[in-house]
Amino acid sequence: MTRFTGTTSFILCLALGFAGAARADESDAACDAPQTQVDMTLCAVQDWRAADAELNAAYADARTALREVDAGLPVTDRGAEAALVDAQRAWITMRDKGCAAEGYLVRGGSMEPMLVAGCMARVTRARTTDLTILATPMEGP
Repeated sequence: MTRFTGTTSFILCLALGFAGAARADESDAACDAPQTQVDMTLCAVQDWRAADAELNAAYADARTALREVDAGLPVTDRGAEAALVDAQRAWITMRDKGCAAEGYLVRGGSMEPMLVAGCMARVTRARTTDLTILATPMEGP
């Protein structure tokens, strides 16, 4: 479900290409104590990728839960799953633009891709928490 807007996509592509080419043969064990900007950027991108995988699982669970909610409603009242899909699309745009804005704090510097990837991971984890709550059945009184 993840999509990127222009600036964020460009920055992360640079980070992935640069960091990946420089460290393609190394595991994420180096992320315990990264020593260079390339290592720090690569670790931030790896962290964001892990957060994104968690988000995708939580999103699938939330869609399933809301599909079940819709199934229990009269046809004219259904729309829970569609509302989630719309919200997720809007959230992706907000995340990408917000993290691109955060990157402007060090615009053009070698830290920019790391800052953007770190923001993506942080914001994605917060959204994952929201989706997990949404997918959790409500308990009655």
